[in-house]
Amino acid sequence: MHYYSLNEYLKNEFGQKLYKLSLNGNMTCPNRDGTLGDRGCIFCSEGGSGDFAPKGDMPIDEQIETAKSRVNGKFSGDKYIAYFQAYTNTYASTQYLKELFGKVIQRDDIVALSIATRPDCLPDDVLELIARLNEKKPVWVEIGFQTANENTAKYIRRGYTNNCFEDAVKKLNRIGVHIVTHIILGIPNENERDMLNTVDYVAHCGAQGVKIQLLHILRNTDLCDNYQNGRFEALTMEQYIDLLAKCIERLPYDMVVHRITGDGPKNLLVAPLWSADKKRVLNSINAEFKRKDVTQGRLYIP
Repeated sequence: MHYYSLNEYLKNEFGQKLYKLSLNGNMTCPNRDGTLGDRGCIFCSEGGSGDFAPKGDMPIDEQIETAKSRVNGKFSGDKYIAYFQAYTNTYASTQYLKELFGKVIQRDDIVALSIATRPDCLPDDVLELIARLNEKKPVWVEIGFQTANENTAKYIRRGYTNNCFEDAVKKLNRIGVHIVTHIILGIPNENERDMLNTVDYVAHCGAQGVKIQLLHILRNTDLCDNYQNGRFEALTMEQYIDLLAKCIERLPYDMVVHRITGDGPKNLLVAPLWSADKKRVLNSINAEFKRKDVTQGRLYIP
C-alpha cells in the first residue's frame, strides 16, 4: 500500500518540486464579521489559519517576494504556488477577487493558484471567475471541512452543513478545478470511529486531494479555554500517528495527500507541544509507515 504524496503529484503535473507561498488576501470570514458569528471557528487564531502569511495590507507583489525570501534557504527552485491561506479567500466582491488573483496568476514565477475558502462562499459569479483563472493556470480550491460529524461541526462553529459542502464540490468539479478537503484529527468528543467516518466521507466526496491536520490548541481561542478547563485531552504523538496510518489506508489510490500533519505557530501553541518538533514528528511518521508498509510514491492504477 502507498499514498499519493503532494511531491509526487507536483512532479507528475509540473515536472518539478514546487513551494507554496502563504499569502493574505486581506479578507475576513462570515464566522467573524457578524454574518454567522464574530468569534471564528473554535480553534481558529486571530490570524484566521494564516498565521504564516504576511499582513493583509501589504501589496500582493511585496507579499510574494517576502514569502519567497523566507523559503530560499530550503528551496532552490524558481517556480511557486500562490497560496491564499488566511481567512476566507472568496469572501469579497468578484471585482476585488478578479484584480487580486489576476495579478498573481499572470506572474511567470507562479505556476498555480491555491485558494482556501468555505463552501458557502462560492456564489456563481465567483465560480465563473475561478473557471476563467483555471483556463490560464491550474487552480486549487481548498475547503476547510474538518469533520463529517454534524454535531462536531456545530461544536467547532463551522457554520455550514455537509449538504452545503457536497453542493460546492459538485460545482467545483463542473469547472474542473483541483479540490482539496481539510480534515482535523483530535477534535474534542470525537472517537476513532468518528474520525475514520470523516475520512471515508472525504475519500468519496469527489475531491481530488486531502489535507490531514492534527488539532492544534492555540492561545486566545475558545478551544484553548476548553482545554485549559480540562474538558478534553490533546492527542499524543503515538495516537496521532496510529490514526494517520489508518486514515491513509482508507484513501483512494489517486487522491493526493497534500498534508499529513501541520505546524502551529510556536508563539501561540499551547498543545500538543510535541507537534512543535516537526523533524521528530515526520521522522516518527515515516518510521511507523515503514513498519506498517505504508509508502508514498507514484500513482498506481490497479
